Amino acid sequence: MIDPVTLEVIWSRLISVVDEQAAALIHSSFTTVVREAGDLSAGVFDRGGNMIAQSVTGTPGHINTMANCVRKYIVPNHPIDSLNTGDTLITNDPWEASGHLFDLTIVTPVFYRGRGVAWFANTCHAVDIGGATMGGDAQSLYEEGLAIPLMKLFKAGDVNQELLDIIRANVRVPDQVIGDIYAQQVGNQVGARKLIEMLDEYALPDIEEVSAQILDRTERAVRAAISALPDGLYRDEIGIDGFDQPLTIACALTVDGDELRVDYAGSSPQVDRGINVVLNYTHAYTTYTLMAALAPGIPNNEGAFRPIEVRAPLGSILNCRRPAPVSARHLIGHFVSQPLLTALAEVLPRQVIANGSAGLWNTMMDGMDAAGEEFAYVFFSAGGMGAAYDRDGLSATAFPSGIMGVPVEAIETAAPLLMRRRELRPDSGGAGQFRGGLGQEMEMEIITGMNANHSCMYDRTGNAAVGLLGGEPGATGAVALSDGSNPHPKSHYVLKPGQRVTLKLPGGGGFGPPTLREPGRVLDDARQGYISLAAAQRCYGVVIDVEKMTVDFEATNARREEMDAEK
Repeated sequence: MIDPVTLEVIWSRLISVVDEQAAALIHSSFTTVVREAGDLSAGVFDRGGNMIAQSVTGTPGHINTMANCVRKYIVPNHPIDSLNTGDTLITNDPWEASGHLFDLTIVTPVFYRGRGVAWFANTCHAVDIGGATMGGDAQSLYEEGLAIPLMKLFKAGDVNQELLDIIRANVRVPDQVIGDIYAQQVGNQVGARKLIEMLDEYALPDIEEVSAQILDRTERAVRAAISALPDGLYRDEIGIDGFDQPLTIACALTVDGDELRVDYAGSSPQVDRGINVVLNYTHAYTTYTLMAALAPGIPNNEGAFRPIEVRAPLGSILNCRRPAPVSARHLIGHFVSQPLLTALAEVLPRQVIANGSAGLWNTMMDGMDAAGEEFAYVFFSAGGMGAAYDRDGLSATAFPSGIMGVPVEAIETAAPLLMRRRELRPDSGGAGQFRGGLGQEMEMEIITGMNANHSCMYDRTGNAAVGLLGGEPGATGAVALSDGSNPHPKSHYVLKPGQRVTLKLPGGGGFGPPTLREPGRVLDDARQGYISLAAAQRCYGVVIDVEKMTVDFEATNARREEMDAEK
């Protein structure tokens, strides 16, 4: 048994190791998807494929799906003792890994003194994987790009050149895609080297005992957090845009002692467009959301998953059957956080947040640049987060994904796009005692002089993020062209030279009644341009003297009394 002090030191060292793994990957990457947005995960696993530690960089859709992938698919099919030094495995199977073909999971065994002792794995979003480009248009998985079954990427240190040739022949920007694959391999190699240094330093034969103690401690802590909840059944459901018609996500949480079961029975059936979600992705965002609400200070590893069971009916939008199209699965999968948190609001009002914009707004452009070379580029944007019981929601911030927005300078450097305008959307955050986060608005155009394909992956254009405990909903989003037309928010169209497209991202819901918001905070919002003077009075009942930019408290009190009487 490792003593507690030494275990804590080793735990900190493991975090450092996986952070170096992720840093090596990021610094070697060829794309802004990885370098700027951080759309990746990195982690270390014991011999049995149990995730022990993850890097601080990453998204649950990569990290938690990767955890299940290594334990449930990598290890049973390729036991560590069947591999050799220099071997590395790869797959992008949506049902086994992170839910769509664009994410490549690369897993490398670590050998120490002639024996397999651990695994390093990472998942990265490839900027292109062929097919009809990223988006919700496809009606079958086979239209969405190149599928790579679980196989060796490297064998005894030699790259599988035939596989790279196949990838290169199927993607639009092969140098970037292949470059990032090598960056993923580099990340795993750096992690392996640092882990071996740690084993030498602490005279450890492997990390099995370390893993057992860390995972058991995590499991006990999560079970204690669940035990603090009253036993019972908690339900909620939300409506979301869907592709051509609205969809429902329904959930039932059962707290039974120190265990928690989540069942998504009642959710909509899978559809014939690429917004379906595999169960592994549903599991990833369910467990992440529950950890964020119940045990935010506890490490996210295999021990955290043990007390939580996740179910969804086979053939539903959250557990689709192969070969359902899944390219834009995040547009649905990110929303599982919202009914979960609203259901828990009954017993944990101070540990949840109102509904937010949820799904990332992913924008993909492809075509020919001014030099006649093919380009493909994707960047991520976020609307507003929901407010909490004691603070406003964050503006233009992704939750629950954790993906960062890409700076305008990086977008314009990497792709032939001109961002004419990018700013926060006034009045888009839902009113409340604490205001929902603001969405953002951006206007852009293609500058090649040629047509480009714009694949839209946008939600909350029809269903607003609802507020919590008296809070108001946020604004819905919109997509508009300079000619006055409105492209389908989950399809693709041709953006012509001279046309401009404007994206208006949705805002988050408010928390608590708006008339309880301090007038001084409303005034500050108006001064910052977050809300209009009209909204200050209409939504919050705060009357502002326009000339002095001060609160008229007498008029405000009268207005708020009037609003309360109307309710």
